[in-house]
Amino acid sequence: MTDFRFGVNFRDADLDHWTDYCAQTEALGFDVLYAYDHLGQPDPFAMLAAAAAATTRLGLGTYVVNNEFHNPALLARAAATVDRLSGGRLELGLGAGHMKREFDDAAVPWRPYAERIERLERTIVELDRRFAAGEPTPARSPRPTLTVGGHGERILALAARHADVVAFSGLKQHPERAPGEFTVAGTDELLRRVEFVRRTAGERAGELEFSVLVQAVLLTDDPERTFAETAGLFTEAGLPDLRAVLDSPFVLLGSAEEIAREIIAHRDRFGFTTVVAHGTHRDALARVIPEVRALA
Repeated sequence: MTDFRFGVNFRDADLDHWTDYCAQTEALGFDVLYAYDHLGQPDPFAMLAAAAAATTRLGLGTYVVNNEFHNPALLARAAATVDRLSGGRLELGLGAGHMKREFDDAAVPWRPYAERIERLERTIVELDRRFAAGEPTPARSPRPTLTVGGHGERILALAARHADVVAFSGLKQHPERAPGEFTVAGTDELLRRVEFVRRTAGERAGELEFSVLVQAVLLTDDPERTFAETAGLFTEAGLPDLRAVLDSPFVLLGSAEEIAREIIAHRDRFGFTTVVAHGTHRDALARVIPEVRALA
């Protein structure tokens, strides 16, 4: 059986109590603390450097860096610095960016999606070149663990070629709304994406780790009632009924034991062995972790 890893993707962090939050996250049994790279949020590498000093074993990742906001040479410097400060615990996650309003706010050109993917691949190649040349030198050779995240086939194909961890966001652009507004992919579509990555990776497929970003963890002894009370949120996200919610790896609903069984079922169906929740759901997922460890 493949071991599970559990992560927290922080946002709206309390800067005044950040190091306490990091230590608590480690004590709760999580394996990785991830940084959220959006304007209006703290700088991810600064936050991870502080987290490195407050923890001893916790992996420290970006989930994921918006490549368009970072020069490759400066990105290599920031990544190598955190990797060295943490003793090799950095997991560098990269993405192509998707929130157009943030590009506009930062006066960064909003390029077509295909061009953003091409630029992301060039960044990965340049990072590998710089790390191999020691410009700069990370703690691990040849580079920190590389995560590439997204949902579209172009970025998943890139992940299949280059990444160590493929992060499935499950978020797809809402066809009738502005760029950056999403719905959640259904399980059939997600399974096609997973199979696409495996085919594209070829001989590398067995080396890849698959990660899933969970949008909500709702602990309840009455899933039907909880769904009825929050149905608007689910239908807005593209999950029309309770069956769709219970089938989706992007929402975890039920008792701690029921959710643990869902997570194991999602591993068996999709290959997800890293489960990441947003910080607002950290404590709920923490209650599930020992149940998964006991059952897996």
